[in-house]
Amino acid sequence: MTPIILDDNVQKGVLMKFNAESMAFGRHETFALRYGWLSKGFQAVVKNSKIFKSEDATVVLGVGKNMVAAIKYWLRACQMIDSDTGKPTDLGEHLLSKRGFDPYLEDEATIWLLHWLLATNAELATSWFWFFNRYHKPEFTGQQLTTALIDYVNDRVHNRKKPSPSTLKNDALLLPKMYSRSKSNTRTPIEDALDSPFALLKLVSQSASGRSYQSIPQARSQLPLGIFGFAVCQMFAAKGVVALPIEDLMYSRDEFPAPGSVFRLTENGLVAKLERLVDYIPGIFEIRDTAGQHQLYRSEKVEPFTFIAQHYATTKKRKAA
Repeated sequence: MTPIILDDNVQKGVLMKFNAESMAFGRHETFALRYGWLSKGFQAVVKNSKIFKSEDATVVLGVGKNMVAAIKYWLRACQMIDSDTGKPTDLGEHLLSKRGFDPYLEDEATIWLLHWLLATNAELATSWFWFFNRYHKPEFTGQQLTTALIDYVNDRVHNRKKPSPSTLKNDALLLPKMYSRSKSNTRTPIEDALDSPFALLKLVSQSASGRSYQSIPQARSQLPLGIFGFAVCQMFAAKGVVALPIEDLMYSRDEFPAPGSVFRLTENGLVAKLERLVDYIPGIFEIRDTAGQHQLYRSEKVEPFTFIAQHYATTKKRKAA
């Protein structure tokens, strides 16, 4: 399989590690990300980079003032628009522009990619980073999740003002709701019952009783190799190494995220993905057993975006065939 050649200005995929001095909670106005919000919000930003400061934002986006703020937050948290300038990122342009790979989130791979970008954004989506990289209880209630998040923040934050317990509670209750399919309830307003696109990934599910949630590692055969490869490439770029212990790709270490944790993979599932990744674009990765330790070696430096481009190019060819 021939790698896609990228332009020089393509987003290189910068992965940042957790920093207790730079965190954000509760900026979503208690609204989970909904279908259509990223596409609609991104197209509005392309037309007017200052749309979220405009008095016409509610009219253009067709939602209330609080939802406008939520859409802006999710675009930033998913790294589709720049946090400082408010303009589209290169990755956002390649993904959600009208000529982009998937402007209307029709490919499940796009949801997996957005999930990775959100769950590794420790600065703007700290609760999401914590849940997918640090919280590993397979079953929990909303109260248990709230208590665990509050304890984690209290343990890590020392030199800055801590978020209020109610703010952390809002994050802890919204997060599993955003990743699990809603239960049918005739008393729930139709808009509130609409699932977030992340529910499609089945990373979190409600128990039969509806009183607790489960987030259990699985093989995740539906996780596309192109998206997985992007995540692995980001790890190499962030750590500046040519070899990574497979354990570091499975479990979050040194304040960095880990694909195995973020995608809720089993250890066998991660290894199987890595073995397939070696052949996805030959000549880049190699698995070796060095001094009794399994490691993934990067034989050739490659931009993380290469794997995303490869996925969508392959998908386009498959559809055309």
